[in-house]
Amino acid sequence: MSQIPDNPGAAEEGGPSPFEAEYQLESPAVCPCCERDLETVGVIRLLRVRVNFSSTLPRRGYLVACPHCRGILPADLRIL
Repeated sequence: MSQIPDNPGAAEEGGPSPFEAEYQLESPAVCPCCERDLETVGVIRLLRVRVNFSSTLPRRGYLVACPHCRGILPADLRIL
């Protein structure tokens, strides 16, 4: 598992990206957490590691985050 850098803007400075994937936005947006302009968003993969009951929830999921502050953004990723 990769380490998340202390500096959330490391990807902007040429360092390795802390995200599984990055998506460019078709239209400008503003992060509701840090209020910075967004051109891209990062995607972090979720893996279920433990559950104490029979679960019908998926074993994997995705979280979309701001590349500046890593705040969680409301989004929906569909696999087509």
